[in-house]
Amino acid sequence: MNIDRIEFTAWMERIMERFDLLADAVNLTRSQHTAVDGEELLDNQDVLQMLKISARSLQRYRSSGRLPYYTISGKIYYKLSDIQQFVRESFSTTKAIG
Repeated sequence: MNIDRIEFTAWMERIMERFDLLADAVNLTRSQHTAVDGEELLDNQDVLQMLKISARSLQRYRSSGRLPYYTISGKIYYKLSDIQQFVRESFSTTKAIG
């Protein structure tokens, strides 16, 4: 099958338009993240995926006070900086025996 240059160029332009639409959709999704005072807020699903833990573990961290959270309109949010601090505190240092 032979494709002439004009047809190929038109095809490539359609592909590039689709990429532009996809980029716009990604940017819109990013801008819809909740933020307070410039700090990104994450919901339960974001944190579960980020930490790769179960919903029960996340609930346990909240209940024990190890992970601060905020409730806005009945929905639970976490500051990104609090999640990062939680991860740093969760690392345990082990000494090599030798």
